Amino acid sequence: MNSEAAARISAPNYDEFQSDQEIWEALKANPTSVLRVTMAHCDTAAPADIEAGDTEASLARARVNMDELISSDLTREVRDVLWVYEILDPRRPDTPQIGLGGMARTAQIRTEATPAGTIIRNEGIREPKSRGRADLIAATNAIVGTVNNAVDDASGVIHAALETHAASTAPDLEVTDNHDNRHRVWIVDDRGAIGHFRQLFSEEPQAYVADGNHRSAAATMLGYDTFLAVFFPAATMGIYPYNRLVSETENSVSELSAALAKKFEIGGTLETDAYQPTETHSIGLYSPEQGWMQLRPIPGTFDPGNAGEAIDADIVQRNLFADVFGIGDEGDPRLTFVGNNKDATWLQAAVDEGRAAYAVTLPAVTMTQFIEVCRQNRHMPPKSTWFEPKIRSGLVMAML
Repeated sequence: MNSEAAARISAPNYDEFQSDQEIWEALKANPTSVLRVTMAHCDTAAPADIEAGDTEASLARARVNMDELISSDLTREVRDVLWVYEILDPRRPDTPQIGLGGMARTAQIRTEATPAGTIIRNEGIREPKSRGRADLIAATNAIVGTVNNAVDDASGVIHAALETHAASTAPDLEVTDNHDNRHRVWIVDDRGAIGHFRQLFSEEPQAYVADGNHRSAAATMLGYDTFLAVFFPAATMGIYPYNRLVSETENSVSELSAALAKKFEIGGTLETDAYQPTETHSIGLYSPEQGWMQLRPIPGTFDPGNAGEAIDADIVQRNLFADVFGIGDEGDPRLTFVGNNKDATWLQAAVDEGRAAYAVTLPAVTMTQFIEVCRQNRHMPPKSTWFEPKIRSGLVMAML
């Protein structure tokens, strides 16, 4: 197994970090990491030298770093293959996340121009973000970022076939990440096995993009026929909370309580050090003055028949951020989105230390909610699903 090489190259995805400083520190800890390519602007001698991303200089550095990676003894090229990808999350030891990787067709992505597409996106595409990923692909002549997809697999036949293959032979790659998730990859080059997997997946009516909408859009933007993807049976996947920090607002404590009461049932102050809701439509709000409060949206604040509006992130955006705090745009700099790699204790500390005025904790979106949004051809609210564990960046890359 090439596990040593996998450990030296692979890294968290670029969007799993809270800051460029964190990426710089990760590169110092592992200088051969693929972050040298995906976040080349952070590959500097000192944090003060970090530059803006997606500049000509950073793209040129990414190109050089990718060339070095290709020519090193840490990588090898394989052609005409699929791969089985398994992630074992210690929080769910009995449910390995296992899927099939390959090159998916951009023509099958559902858009306004291709309404019959069978790969369904669940969020809007922001052109600048996709352009940044597209520029990196063009500069390096490689696709590093993998698009993570879910399939229904209602019969369980795909799941069974993937597990059977994994049990039949040793993996080609294995690495444990900094959260103790174990990632294993089996290269599938047997023509019979490839044909069998392709047939099984061709019978799935649709797939749902769970993570990487902009990475798929980048390939489309460049006119490529395919993009790098892994498809997981939905039952094997985990979704975790995606929380928020709110910077200073003009609301006084008394004004806040009165405004909240118009939109939410207020459960009062919770006797807890940090509150992370686990039940749909249960929301946590923390301030130093009032501690943790539990909020529940009152009837009429959302349409339960609209799968997108019924997601707690959308309920909070409209009824708390817009109506109470006056923050009507998810892109407002007063909002910070915090993934599950930072827990409620971390959010509370950010408020207590004066780095934010409020912390808002949301329950994880359920897989049923996520799929229903896709089936209704609606968009998930921005930053509402934190699929975890995430695919490890750099284990499999597509050379173009």
